[in-house]
Amino acid sequence: MKLVTFKNTNGESRTGWLQGDGVVDMNLASTKLPTDMLTFIDHHEEYFDVIKSLGEVQPHYQLSEVQLLAPLPNPRSFRDYIGFEMHMLNASKSFGHTIGQEWYEMPIFYFTNHHGIYGPDDEIKRPAGETKLDIELEIACIIGKKGKDIKAEDAQDHIFGYTVFNDWTARAIQRREMMIPLGPHKGKDFANAIGPCIVTKDEMDQYMGENGRFNLRMTSKINGVQICDGNYNTVYYTFGQMIERASENNVTMMPGDILGSGTVGWGSLIENNFTVHRPLEPGDVVELEIEGIGVLRNKVI
Repeated sequence: MKLVTFKNTNGESRTGWLQGDGVVDMNLASTKLPTDMLTFIDHHEEYFDVIKSLGEVQPHYQLSEVQLLAPLPNPRSFRDYIGFEMHMLNASKSFGHTIGQEWYEMPIFYFTNHHGIYGPDDEIKRPAGETKLDIELEIACIIGKKGKDIKAEDAQDHIFGYTVFNDWTARAIQRREMMIPLGPHKGKDFANAIGPCIVTKDEMDQYMGENGRFNLRMTSKINGVQICDGNYNTVYYTFGQMIERASENNVTMMPGDILGSGTVGWGSLIENNFTVHRPLEPGDVVELEIEGIGVLRNKVI
């Protein structure tokens, strides 16, 4: 199931699912279902039973009649990892750094701004004075079940679904800030775009490979020109390993928490030191696409 948050023809924010070229408003389908995604995730097992009992439901709107919003506009927290070795190698080279051995010993993450959430076709404002605005092509997983000290082999039980994630990055700001060994600051604070939908975990099982990694094509385009063509199966750390790391030491993972995979190799412009494409400027349109999920499109202003 592809779940969405959308603005209906009355300008109201609602929750539903995609059905062909249409959108089902779940609360119109049944008053037992909520109008917001976080409530749905909190009680999704109960709500999925309600949906199953409805049988076939006709869409209430055509996609062209509504505006898709960030599918989860209010996550409870947002961790972003560096899960792909190729991105780590490329970006480190561009920054003049080397990879510490510790990266190979544990999944590394930082907390990003869970209030700075943008959705499909939202405009992204370039930070004032920024000269090297960049994108990062990632997949994100949404937690659906509360837990702590979760083992990697049990982590699938705690995943609700997946979405496309663009970790917008102000590289010029980031370069100065990272001279202080504290982690990302304002260079990562201004925009996190997700969408266009959340694909439930069961629907993604068809892409799972024998190595426990999704075989998912991940591509990026800027102004219609393809920049990156990668695959999630090149990831070094799986979401299971990431969830284990996040929840260790008695830390509670909550429904509605989001974890970013990190950038697929060549999924950001810094990896080529902006030689494949100049830094982003107002007017540029970025499209990130992940097989099985869809296209996340944003315009820089």
